[in-house]
Amino acid sequence: MNMHRSPAAMLTRPLATTVSMYKTRDPNTLSNYHNFLTTHTTVNFEIDFTKRTLDGNVVLSLKSVADAGSDEIVLDTSFLDIKDVKIRGKSSKWSLASRFEPYGSALSVKLDQGVEKGKTLELDISLSTTDKCTALQWLTPAQTSNKKHPYMFSQCQAIHARSVFPCQDTPDVKSTFDFNIRSPLPVVASGLPTGSKSFQPGKNGASGTLLYTFKQEIPIPSYLFALASGDLASASIGPRSMVWTGPEELQRCKLELEDDMEKFLEAAESIIYPYAWTTYNALILPASFPYGGMENPIFTFATPTIISGDKQNIDVIAHELAHSWSGNLVSNCSWEHFWLNEGWTTYLERRIQAAIHGEPHRDFSAIIGWKALQDSIERFGEDHEFTKLIIDLKGKDPDDAFSSIPYEKGFVFLYHLEKLVGKDKWDTFIPYYFNTYKFKSLNSYDFKATLLDFFSSDSSSSKKLEELDWDTWFYKPGFPPKPDFDQTLAESCYKLASDWEARMQRTSSFYPSPADISSWSANQSVVFLERVQSFVDPLSHSDVALMGSCYGYDKSQNVELVSRYYGIGLKAKAKAVYQPTAELLGKVGRMKFVRPLFMLLKECDRELAVETFEKNKEFYHPICRAMVEKDLFRET
Repeated sequence: MNMHRSPAAMLTRPLATTVSMYKTRDPNTLSNYHNFLTTHTTVNFEIDFTKRTLDGNVVLSLKSVADAGSDEIVLDTSFLDIKDVKIRGKSSKWSLASRFEPYGSALSVKLDQGVEKGKTLELDISLSTTDKCTALQWLTPAQTSNKKHPYMFSQCQAIHARSVFPCQDTPDVKSTFDFNIRSPLPVVASGLPTGSKSFQPGKNGASGTLLYTFKQEIPIPSYLFALASGDLASASIGPRSMVWTGPEELQRCKLELEDDMEKFLEAAESIIYPYAWTTYNALILPASFPYGGMENPIFTFATPTIISGDKQNIDVIAHELAHSWSGNLVSNCSWEHFWLNEGWTTYLERRIQAAIHGEPHRDFSAIIGWKALQDSIERFGEDHEFTKLIIDLKGKDPDDAFSSIPYEKGFVFLYHLEKLVGKDKWDTFIPYYFNTYKFKSLNSYDFKATLLDFFSSDSSSSKKLEELDWDTWFYKPGFPPKPDFDQTLAESCYKLASDWEARMQRTSSFYPSPADISSWSANQSVVFLERVQSFVDPLSHSDVALMGSCYGYDKSQNVELVSRYYGIGLKAKAKAVYQPTAELLGKVGRMKFVRPLFMLLKECDRELAVETFEKNKEFYHPICRAMVEKDLFRET
């Protein structure tokens, strides 16, 4: 018997009771995954661009894992329209709890009897997404590059998959997937394409749909579920890689990526072990995508800001590729241990850079990373919970904790361990670790135990690891000890910044010239600009303008450069950069740039900051929009 679909009518018990009943090692899920584990997921959706919904059903294969067979299944949902739940073709009893922020509404399915441990049942849930879905962004034709067709894409990390379909929305559970997606426009998903077929004509003059099918035979957590549909074209960028993007951008994206993709793959394989996912593809998304990249298996979703025309920002792809091992094969069991995903991935990204460009490039990237770490710690405050390596997220939204800290503090920890035991020995641990936890999820204590066990027969390394102050590394907020990074590629950047500071203090007759940076990479300009940002006193308005015109930062197409240059101008309260900043905020949705620029613009001209946000808020992805709203309108 079904219960009425009104949330108010579907309450059977207070959610607090539900939460207290199910104790797992992930505090950000309402599911009872200690009783049932999802082993396979089939999604059957039609993408409706008019209604801006996904409509269809999801079939979950659930294995009973409790000693005493449970007679109830509890799943995560958020803002879903649940229509029916069936078991073996018959409607089942189900209820939806009242919403519990920020985790959504627990969907409870009552079984006729307990399921014996080891047995599997299938749950068939009919549903549609709603206009409050936090994982999907729908773009009108006017918001796309060629203005011809609508576009839709998903972003499910950290806990947004539950707003697409009922699931055990935790990285501690992994499932294989089948995707059966109907759309009037091409589709990509986080699986291997198995062919599009079966045309279905539209109704009342609407365009018809094709069925696009994908299979993911490697078990993945729910946050790696991904869909995108729009006016897409593709081109080869390597023997086992493709780039997908809009037709007008395709050639530019191909030229940016094609020389490096296979080099990245081969370098990663030499450090860890062979790539497991068959092909590696990059989908270059519209400008509103909120992250640098999202490591969805088979199809990395990436920001268009990496296509800067100078090949200076494609290391984002090296990072997302590294996730094919760290995060996708070996996953943090909860977002409290996010550093295991991102710290390892940042470490591997820089090892890939070193393999291709030389060892100094690894430390140079780490210098840039340290500045990002410094900015995040200063934003939170050095004593804040979210500046720890292992954080407490009980009752909290993982999105609120998102920053560069798990990336960079995690990297520094792994870099320290490498130096502690020696690089040659450490390199034997890397493939061991990724083999030990392949297809699994773990926490920081599992990592520690595995590391200690691996080096237990090496008395020298074992002693060093036993004496390591693990509690300080794991739980102390604020900065880790700063490594002695190789400064070779940074010295000229620091020297030029010192010249500008001396000019500002009138202790030097230095006058800038384009030749100052003519031999630099864009990342060297990044280090220079970040050094200038750290000056105690801001530049004069005239020097802000001079720097921009002399070095071309004010006209740069590289957002990494122009955003930092605008940051310098905003700190100086140079009004000449206010409007250009507002214009950039209407073109770029990547939170790395959007959030800091909004905060700086707010300090200079709050009215313009709010006006800019209101004008562009439909352009931003729901995750970005929510975070900027908090930044702009929280009490100070």
